[in-house]
Amino acid sequence: MNDSAVEPAAKEAPRRALPRLSDVAAHAGVSSKTVSRVVNNEANVRPEVRAQVMRSVAALGYRPNPAARALVTQRTHQIGVIATASSLYGPTAGLFSLEQAAWKAGYSLTLTTVREASGSELEEAIQYLVMRGVEGVIISGVAGIVRLAPSTLAGMPVVSTGPLTEDSANHVLVDSDQVAGARAAVRHLYDLGHRRIGHLAGPLTWDAAARRRDGWLEEVQVLGLVPGPVLEGDWSPKSGYDAALTIDRTAATAIFVANDHMAMGAIRAFTERGIRVPDDMSVVGFDDVPEAAYQVIPLTTVHQDFSAVAERSVRELIHLIEKLDIESNSIHLPIELVARSSTAPAPTLGTS
Repeated sequence: MNDSAVEPAAKEAPRRALPRLSDVAAHAGVSSKTVSRVVNNEANVRPEVRAQVMRSVAALGYRPNPAARALVTQRTHQIGVIATASSLYGPTAGLFSLEQAAWKAGYSLTLTTVREASGSELEEAIQYLVMRGVEGVIISGVAGIVRLAPSTLAGMPVVSTGPLTEDSANHVLVDSDQVAGARAAVRHLYDLGHRRIGHLAGPLTWDAAARRRDGWLEEVQVLGLVPGPVLEGDWSPKSGYDAALTIDRTAATAIFVANDHMAMGAIRAFTERGIRVPDDMSVVGFDDVPEAAYQVIPLTTVHQDFSAVAERSVRELIHLIEKLDIESNSIHLPIELVARSSTAPAPTLGTS
């Protein structure tokens, strides 16, 4: 028989109670209502009081209970985002900027991706977000026109970067001015003396590609030019490379390309063919991706401010959610041409 003494089990230390909103109020020396306004990111709180409350929140380790807050306020402060499953620069940069803009506004994002902008997949994505309790939806970087059954949105506030087939007072379109950007590219080439200006389009099932193609054609016609050769790629450098291998060097002295990555591929093909950029062929891209300025031939391109589009999208959606006034149901933000080394004065007739 083992008669050694048995050590009594150590008692668990009592769990420290989680700090409550009233604890924060007492610590900060303000009312519970004021603390509630601060943690819910409401207006009408003086900056010094807000800072004082946030110091107490940090000191006590207070964490709001989202479920309890939603029950009291009937608000979730959740925004749903539907995006294309894509590694392309534009959609990816847009998603990052959306998350940052939502966080600054006191909202969080719930993301779901789709392969195309029509059919049951998109409607299922919207229903999924509704079930998650989102207060509004942003449809970002989806390829074509968003096609929805009339009952799908059912009053849900929506902001999109492309047109919806369903006309809704609760919908705002926010995007860079794709048409104006394309026209600026053509005008830049015209001002350099080019009169034979071709276009390498993105996949024309994408609304952005179609609008850039339309802007190119509008400006060519306004300037009284004969449209140069038109080709279509798939946004990739390889498609730009392949297209540039087929362009008749006498058909154009300049080409406007619908995105930077295709433009980079096109420049590689021109170089291999002995067509000098920009001496024989000027090239303009679109997007202003980070690497555009650091190519062997720095790329002239149309700059899109994805952060500005995201911030405006979040702002307009919050206005719809909170039933505030909106300026317009269709907002196109200005973009600018950035001239670098891939464009130059047109070659003398007969030398290209």
